Order: sequence, then structure tokens, then C-alpha cells
Amino acid sequence: MATCEVCGNDYALSFEVHAQGSVHTFDSFECAITRMAPICEHCECRILGHGVEVDRHWYCSAHCARVADPDRGRAARDSVPA
Repeated sequence: MATCEVCGNDYALSFEVHAQGSVHTFDSFECAITRMAPICEHCECRILGHGVEVDRHWYCSAHCARVADPDRGRAARDSVPA
């Protein structure tokens, strides 16, 4: 058993996430997301998908990028055309 680094639960089915040279231990995806998912700089939600990066700032969607930074976010798109 291992202890979750977010909630402190000592859980038999805990899991490790290896990222950027560090190892993190969690008991649930909820705790992993809380610790590791970036936060949208406009609406402050957790970014669970690809997100949108504009000039080293992260947003959950092209809409948030355009609202937060109209000049640089103008070209932001949520998907790539086929």
C-alpha cells in the first residue's frame, strides 16, 4: 500500500505517475488531476484535455484564449481542420 500525496489516504490500489523526472503517488484520478493538471488562466478550470497555449499561457479552450488575450489569442483554435 502507498499513501496518496494529495489526500493522505493509504490505499491498496494506489498508483504512480512518472512525469518530468518526478514520481507522484495517488489513490484516485481526482487527486492526480488536482495535483498535476494545469489551470486555465481565464476561467480557472482544470485543463484535462490538450488545452490551448498562447505565448506561454495555458487555457482550456480557444474561447478562453481569445477572451483573455484578444490580440495573441485571435489565432487560437480548438481543433485542427482535416
